[in-house]
Amino acid sequence: MTDRVQDRVGGGWWQGIRPYCEREPIAAFALGISSGFPYAMIGATLTTRLAQDGIDKATITAFTLGFLVYNLKPFWAWVVDGVRLPLIGGLGQRVSWLVFAGVLVMAAVANLAFVDPRQSVGATVVAAVLVGFAGATFDIVIDAYRIETLKPYQLGVGSGMTQYGWRIGSVLAGSLALVLAARIGWSGAYLACAVFALPAMLTGLLLGEPERHREPTARRGMGEVVASIVGPFAEFFRRQGAVVILAFILIHKIGDTLGQLVLRLLLNDLGFSNDEIAIYDIGVGFWAYLIGIFIGGAMYARLGLKRSVLISLVLMAVSNASFALLAASGHSNWGLAGAIGFENIASGIGGVTVIAYFSALCDLRFTASQYALISAAASIVGRLLTATTAGGLVERIGYVDFYLLTTVIALPGVALFWWMSRSGLIDRSIGSAGTAGPGDARREGKGDVIDV
Repeated sequence: MTDRVQDRVGGGWWQGIRPYCEREPIAAFALGISSGFPYAMIGATLTTRLAQDGIDKATITAFTLGFLVYNLKPFWAWVVDGVRLPLIGGLGQRVSWLVFAGVLVMAAVANLAFVDPRQSVGATVVAAVLVGFAGATFDIVIDAYRIETLKPYQLGVGSGMTQYGWRIGSVLAGSLALVLAARIGWSGAYLACAVFALPAMLTGLLLGEPERHREPTARRGMGEVVASIVGPFAEFFRRQGAVVILAFILIHKIGDTLGQLVLRLLLNDLGFSNDEIAIYDIGVGFWAYLIGIFIGGAMYARLGLKRSVLISLVLMAVSNASFALLAASGHSNWGLAGAIGFENIASGIGGVTVIAYFSALCDLRFTASQYALISAAASIVGRLLTATTAGGLVERIGYVDFYLLTTVIALPGVALFWWMSRSGLIDRSIGSAGTAGPGDARREGKGDVIDV
């Protein structure tokens, strides 16, 4: 696979817009909506709820352990790849799991709606972990369905559309929760947000099984079960430079994860109201993220994978410093709008480029398992540090120094990707999901084609 996605026709505004109007990227958009909302329920939304209930910072940041369930999903992703569900299994392997996991998420969110953090922090932790488990399972299926539905030449556009959907789903769910919580309470707010599981479920039912999905082999004994668990990992680690690739996946997002999971604590301590958070953090951030995705798509098409990813990593690292400026300036709506805008533009650019690279790393025989491994590894270090040290660090060194520290922590990931690009490891790491096969690329001189 070359470094660049090349336009074969060269011209016309329609050539730039048409890929976004194809069935597969539109499906990726709908899948992204459902993928984003469970994260919002146990992320910023739950952080705000706990802060308003008077829970201390160290306990609040410990709730990020609910996110760690997402990092454990490689251990059961093979079930999604290989186990046929009873009763609804006739819908197809991916579609049946989309429906099942969607129902599971709705039930878990409803359970979280009825716990009271002031009465039992322990019960709230359990409920958050259950939402994390259900959301992680939903993500396993959604990611596999997306990658197998998208053709290789659509990976850049598809990752952009996924990010559009993810942000819309998380923003709408988070905004709806904040607005409804102020009027009907947190229980009603969480119950209302459960409907965001439906877009992915309906997409699967309407489109059916992905064209590139490969049916799992029959399981006839423990040996084959063990092989189905070990196989995806073995294939990945047989690749040249696999350990280096995994190291990049592990460290590239540490600074961003640390900074974002503490952001609502900063806003609460600076005295921002729910309405101000909804307008600036969610509203301005939403549009800035959409702009970032558009920029990321243009960068990916013009600069190629390696240069666009490297630029996005630099921008994401620097964006954390903007929150140090916000913390130093105090309660300022303009400061909040600027920091949120910069951070979300950088995240939108990275969302397109990095996800396209990670999707292309997968082997189509193990799509669910391998992408679960990659996506889980991408944030596990940051989540562990957030859960165990972030709250205490903020209390000891303050928000300004904390956000400057997260900026410095992000730099090793930038340096490692630069080295991977110079050494040729990026090109050699691409899996079959990013390699055009018969019928995968357009053969009539139209549209975007990934050269192999």
